[in-house]
Amino acid sequence: MTTARRTVIITGATGGLGLRAASELAAGTDWHVVITGRDRERTRSAAAELGAEPLLLDLGSLADVRRFAESLSDSERPPLGALVCNAGVQNVSKPEPVLTSDGYEETFAVNHLGHFLLTSLLLDRLTPPARVVVVSSGTHDPALKSGLPDARYTTAADLARPDRSWADGDSPRDAGRRRYATSKLCNILFTYEADRRWGSRGITFNAFDPGMMPGTGLARDYPGYQRLVWRYVMPVLTLRSENINTPRQSGRALARLITDPALEDVSGRYWAGTREIESSTDSHDPTKAQDLWQTSLSLTGLEQG
Repeated sequence: MTTARRTVIITGATGGLGLRAASELAAGTDWHVVITGRDRERTRSAAAELGAEPLLLDLGSLADVRRFAESLSDSERPPLGALVCNAGVQNVSKPEPVLTSDGYEETFAVNHLGHFLLTSLLLDRLTPPARVVVVSSGTHDPALKSGLPDARYTTAADLARPDRSWADGDSPRDAGRRRYATSKLCNILFTYEADRRWGSRGITFNAFDPGMMPGTGLARDYPGYQRLVWRYVMPVLTLRSENINTPRQSGRALARLITDPALEDVSGRYWAGTREIESSTDSHDPTKAQDLWQTSLSLTGLEQG
């Protein structure tokens, strides 16, 4: 990695994993850290705490992703050297799928589609050697028995506009959790396909599993008693259990994928913390990857580009 100061953008960095990774990067002098969030005050407060730059970004709005990408050309920041696609949502309390202003299911739209568009729009602004890290989750892999319903990838069109048959047999809570697991599978399919298509540009693409991080805001949509267990009981397990981590531990591992000189040419891999591991069988399915890519181009309006 070059020693000149560079810019890193971290989406969804007002708390949890994103904030901790931003803190690790901002602690040094090599990176100008940009953190994004949907809430103006939270984003400003988090950035002020770190000495980072706050920018508003709603990944659930394709128009706002475009506005954000265009706004970056009007600045005198150091060259863009890294992008961390971290923001994510999980909806479990609504009886029907939550739709974005574009009409797409929110979990798929925020966790995958917004990041797909953002990465595409910033591709030519990433200055090699550059790194893109996409935050996924072990919940994408049925073999890991994460406790969530198995990811169910039919087609990307089904995920964007799910009908009742997609969630046959699921309660509203399980349907929301299955959508989340499937969106995390999409994250890895996208990472691998981006490496195949764009890796020759001097940009690396890697996927990251932070492990379970009790206490973070991901469970904000859960029932009250489950939020209490998540916030106050589950964190005790970080002392003893494998791949159950504090946000600080996972944030440090995520920052390493941006800073470690040994990883400068490492691309198309899946990391659990600091360990490279194998992702699920479905994540290597070329048919699913092609379907996700082509449908994402169409849904974001990039198909002609």
